[in-house]
Amino acid sequence: MTTQHPGGDGAARRHPGLRHLRRAFAIGLVLTTAVLTTGTAATAAPPPPSTPDLGPTVTVFDPSMPVGEIQAALDAVHATQVDNEMGSQRYAFLFKPGSYGTAEHPLQIKVGYYTEISGLGASPTDVVINGKVEVYNRCLADGGTSNCLALVNFWRTLSNLSINVNAAGQDGCRASADFWAVSQAVSMRRLNVSGANLSLMDYCTAGPQYASGGFVADSRLPFVVSGSQQQWLTRNSEVAGWSNGVWNQVFSGVVGAPDDAAFPNPPYTTLDATPLSREKPYLFVDAQGRYNVRVPAAQRNSRGISWADGMTPGRTVPISDFFVAKPSDPVQVINNQLARGKHLLFTPGVYDIARSIRVKRPDTVVLGLGHATLTAVNGAVPLDVADVPGVVIAGVTIDAGLKESPVLLRVGSRYGDQPSSADNPTTLSDVYFRVGGPHVGKANIALEVNSDNVLIDHTWVWRADHGVEGFTDTERWNTNTGRYGAVINGDHVTATGLFVEHFQRYNTVWNGEDGTTILYQNELPYDPPAQADWMNGSVEGYAGYKVGDQVRTHTLYGGGVYVFNQNNPSIHTENGFEVPETPGVKLHHIMTVNLSAGTIDHVVNGVGGAADTTKIGVPVYVVEYPAP
Repeated sequence: MTTQHPGGDGAARRHPGLRHLRRAFAIGLVLTTAVLTTGTAATAAPPPPSTPDLGPTVTVFDPSMPVGEIQAALDAVHATQVDNEMGSQRYAFLFKPGSYGTAEHPLQIKVGYYTEISGLGASPTDVVINGKVEVYNRCLADGGTSNCLALVNFWRTLSNLSINVNAAGQDGCRASADFWAVSQAVSMRRLNVSGANLSLMDYCTAGPQYASGGFVADSRLPFVVSGSQQQWLTRNSEVAGWSNGVWNQVFSGVVGAPDDAAFPNPPYTTLDATPLSREKPYLFVDAQGRYNVRVPAAQRNSRGISWADGMTPGRTVPISDFFVAKPSDPVQVINNQLARGKHLLFTPGVYDIARSIRVKRPDTVVLGLGHATLTAVNGAVPLDVADVPGVVIAGVTIDAGLKESPVLLRVGSRYGDQPSSADNPTTLSDVYFRVGGPHVGKANIALEVNSDNVLIDHTWVWRADHGVEGFTDTERWNTNTGRYGAVINGDHVTATGLFVEHFQRYNTVWNGEDGTTILYQNELPYDPPAQADWMNGSVEGYAGYKVGDQVRTHTLYGGGVYVFNQNNPSIHTENGFEVPETPGVKLHHIMTVNLSAGTIDHVVNGVGGAADTTKIGVPVYVVEYPAP
């Protein structure tokens, strides 16, 4: 394993003019938990299993509940969360097995910020929503009537259920599809959708209708209207068809995926099988009403959904084996429970972390509900995972705090032995990072992976380009400081869906051997005040994706680096990608694009034309590097 000192920056927003968004107020809403009751028998029967205490903002629905009651609870939270981009409220709605909504009275769910919608079945077919589950554009100007887009529709989760699309009561445009208009940090997993198209943009709300997602895995989907989605990863799924692509659409292990022979027109990148995958753990209720967590096993060279022939292969862990944490629980209590061999479930909320939560035992599961958020206090490293195999971290957001943290999530010791298992990789699923946004944030590195054989399955590592901190864009450069987004030092690390944005040096530094990335999306920082602030020694700027100079084997499938130097449009970045010149380092289907300011002079290592303001929104592609 070779190591290079991280040195970079990278990131970029998806469209100009998305700073200083208004912060909506949020209403504290405590929802009751509905529990099935059983009838009494002539002889004494054991009491039904109780619903675990998952916190006041988790609602468990039962199919016996009236549709109107369920709809009212969902609508109330959506009203508080639809504009609450930087708020602290967190919610999860969980559906017990059964059917919800009818042909005459469909259940029409709209999903706002920090909201999870999940089924509690062992299979996605165990929970059926007759209706729709949707995200629409937000309208950010003129009192909410114009500048309507999905570019900041972040932080929401949809998983483990079937949607039988029923648009009864909606107008003709809305009835044409189920709309999921989202951007980064939005996860779709274990879905079974039928009855209408799935649209990844909202073409019914007034334009410009931009979207910049996204991720779906382990799902059976109808015809998909990609629309304005700039980049998207579909992994281990089935699709009935796919409509188009903007810049970078990647398919890995997808039955029905489009062919990529004509790249970049359309801009498809297709892998027949996913080299390494592991599906995210999920909460489910068994036939006896007991709560469990299913922990899927890792797969190699896999294709299609994991639940086609029954329960997803893996192991079942009863909820009694978890410590169910609340935001009020001290870290010492959490660490004591982990040391005793408990797994960890974070209920929704914001946790202030002044000392590291330490995961030391192999095969430990750390699962967050409702976008549970760990915020660094006094420069702490919020989450520290030992050099052990099989740890799974899923559904957790990690925020930088006011004092600089050296790292926000560290996997393995920089100087340890890196014991690992190729068949049982430590896995990060839907783990998100923020430096700034809801408050000032400071971190040297967001994600540092030192262990070998680690799988990163969908992450957004974000130094905020906008927020509620009250700074000008120039002030943000010196106040919300994040030098490196992802630093990968371990060997045999795989990333499926790596989104890293706006860091002040290299956004991603990959020092380990035999690394693989399947879809990389990056925006360089918007806010360097001058070229002098954006220099890597004598080189103008930092590449958005850096493979260490000593690395001899590395593969990237489908990558994009975008530039929008809004503070100073004269700033240049020499290369979007920077890699060692060696046959074992291969980049497949990469591009740069100008979002309206600044210049990336070359795509990779001096190859490829300039992404400058003569080509706003027009990608500059390199099909293969090095050229065959």
